Amino acid sequence: TLFKGVNMRIIRITLLSLLLLMIALPLYAEGRLTYYCSTDIPWCELMKKEFEKRTGIRVSMTRASTGETLTKIRAEKSNPKGDVWWGGTGDPHLQAAEEGLSQPYNSPKLSELHDWAKTPHQATGGKTVGIYLGALGYGYNTELLAKKGLPVPKCWNDLLHSAYKDEIMMAYPSTSGTAYTTLASMVQLFGEQGGFNYMKGLHRNISQYTKSGSAGIKAAARGEITIGIVFVHGAVKQAVSGFPIQAVAPCEGTGYEIGSVSIIKGARNLESAKKFVDFALTADVQSRSGEVKSYQVPSNKNAISPPEAPDISSIKLIDYNHALYGSKVERTRLLKKWDSDVKVLPR
Repeated sequence: TLFKGVNMRIIRITLLSLLLLMIALPLYAEGRLTYYCSTDIPWCELMKKEFEKRTGIRVSMTRASTGETLTKIRAEKSNPKGDVWWGGTGDPHLQAAEEGLSQPYNSPKLSELHDWAKTPHQATGGKTVGIYLGALGYGYNTELLAKKGLPVPKCWNDLLHSAYKDEIMMAYPSTSGTAYTTLASMVQLFGEQGGFNYMKGLHRNISQYTKSGSAGIKAAARGEITIGIVFVHGAVKQAVSGFPIQAVAPCEGTGYEIGSVSIIKGARNLESAKKFVDFALTADVQSRSGEVKSYQVPSNKNAISPPEAPDISSIKLIDYNHALYGSKVERTRLLKKWDSDVKVLPR
């Protein structure tokens, strides 16, 4: 009597369609991945295409700097859109872990990694893990330097010389992992007061702040600026591509990044995200970075570094405190202080 006057055939077809849809949804979800990438676009795309090829999982990719991606994941916390975050400096990944924006995963590939790559995994209870290492530095356009008669910079302090007024480009520390690493490195190299005095002096010579950490060295390669602050491998990439760029690992010593990968908490496609992490930590996958001229040190001990990659053993690395400077409290404090003490100054 409940369905009196209703076409029972239509009801049966509707119920059957709903049942089939319920069965298909889990299978559909397992065949997708939403992937946030924070390194160079060619490498992001290589990872996307190769993962799709190996697994048959369809990937939707969004590329943004580490600071922008952290902001995006934070904004989506109550309704996560992304599944996995790959690439970019490790400090924002550590902060995401601290804020509960990522979730633990123990990949079977962990035993194949260098100890430095396992450090963030251990520090966060498995919420993030290292995929590559890169030393901070800068690059300069040799032709512009000679044309303008500028001295050859070899150290961080050289960049404070008045001769470099409007000759340097770097990113905003709030949007760029590269620039935040620069700020945190100066504080660790020179002490907090000395580090902020350094950033104030550097500010006077900055022509433009950008969103992306790699924008400065790309502008230097095009001859639009003389010096770009970047990870050393980023300067090497431009040199290998045929541009007149000289990479510099500063004489005082320098900080470094541990590029990382994290699974976003509440990932809709969790199994696909786990497969992506395993894929990203695989030796032969990491060995392909040279194809897109990315010259970081890979985290898998069996991966082959491109011959053009910087020799990390020849670079004076500081004892960078990733746990402290990757924490929400310290990162927020330093960024706020940079905004109030440096950003507002005239140039």
